[in-house]
Amino acid sequence: MRMVDIIEKKAGCEPLSSEEIQFFIDGFVSGDIPDYQASALLMAIVLNDMNEREAADLTLHMMHSGDTVDLSDLPGVKVDKHSSGGVGDTTTLVVAPLVAACGGTVAKMSGRGLAFSGGTIDKLESIPGVNISQTIERFKQIVRKTGVCVIGQTGNLVPADKKMYALRDVTGTVQSVPLIAASIMSKKLAAGADAIVLDVKVGSGAFMKTVEDAKRLAELMVKMGKLLKREVVAVVTDMNQPLGLSVGNALEFREAVQLLAGQIPENDPLYEICLLLGTQMLLLSKLAKTDDEARGMLKHAIENGSGLEKLRSMIHELGGDASLVTLKGMDQLCTTRRQIPVPAKNSGYIVDMQAELIGRAAQVLGAGRATKEDVIDPAVGLVMHKRVGDRVEQGDAICTLYVNDESNLADAMETMTEAVRIGEKPKFVTPMVYAVIR
Repeated sequence: MRMVDIIEKKAGCEPLSSEEIQFFIDGFVSGDIPDYQASALLMAIVLNDMNEREAADLTLHMMHSGDTVDLSDLPGVKVDKHSSGGVGDTTTLVVAPLVAACGGTVAKMSGRGLAFSGGTIDKLESIPGVNISQTIERFKQIVRKTGVCVIGQTGNLVPADKKMYALRDVTGTVQSVPLIAASIMSKKLAAGADAIVLDVKVGSGAFMKTVEDAKRLAELMVKMGKLLKREVVAVVTDMNQPLGLSVGNALEFREAVQLLAGQIPENDPLYEICLLLGTQMLLLSKLAKTDDEARGMLKHAIENGSGLEKLRSMIHELGGDASLVTLKGMDQLCTTRRQIPVPAKNSGYIVDMQAELIGRAAQVLGAGRATKEDVIDPAVGLVMHKRVGDRVEQGDAICTLYVNDESNLADAMETMTEAVRIGEKPKFVTPMVYAVIR
């Protein structure tokens, strides 16, 4: 078998066999297949697509390119949740402990963020003492004890994806639905999940910019799950404005604690998306038979405080100071040298927001990374005071910036002003949820 033949086959719009895909993955990871040949195949995939079977085979061979985690000795259905990323998306810190409080088993590996406000791991590390680098045995021990644990990915989990993504990033081959799907699904499957709930974001602050592309990605991953004998549900949700009001690591953790403490109303977008995701997780876990039953269980876990207690227990088991996982403790962690409001330049209604720019404003304040080497300041970021459709008067605070280092303050202020457009009352506000795909 020769790599050049595989490239020519895909360039000619022919589907690749499972053996050809395995040959590519094995040779690419080992270094036998050079980057220029891998780049040629990736570009052929971008131009000529892959069918569902090819995408499933690619996922499977990527999954087995390194370590895999066996969770079969843990009780119940091991359910995972993945978000394709966004601004103010702190759903994992809410949903994982809520599902555990309802009897679920949530064993999750997460990554760091490279933009906006960091990833779930960065948010966890805003709590002093938290150690996300746990052995697999300790990881499973925590899950047995608390029902939930979120740690960093192991060093050799899906090396094919790490190497392939680095190449895609510099060769213009990122925007391919089957390649994106294989990247996401290979990591979820390698981490040992029985069932997966996928939150596919769409909009200005998301990777997928159109609803059609987001639905195609969601549908493909659900079909891939079926081919790979996993139960998968995908929801397509809006990211044209921040999901939560907070953008930053400790700030987002505080908002998660506020929700779990019953301080956020039911009609809030973050609340609604969290309950939607949690509902799907409980249904896949066979702990509820209907959406209404599952939603009722999750609301009860908020009202009786058991969800917040699960979060505290997980933080304690990860070595963190669980006494800070309170409303007062989180305020302490979110203390910065200055809190600076960004005023509206004119009166009117919030017509739309550029969520990506809002994330960038938090990033330049130190809440996110431009490179992997950047150090995050866990306390900084911003808190929005308005959503799309809200009325504002000239001088009203659109948001408040939480600032320690003022070197990029002017940039953040200017970016926030550009990110929020004020005008006449909008006739249409995009929905929070576009589709639920089972």
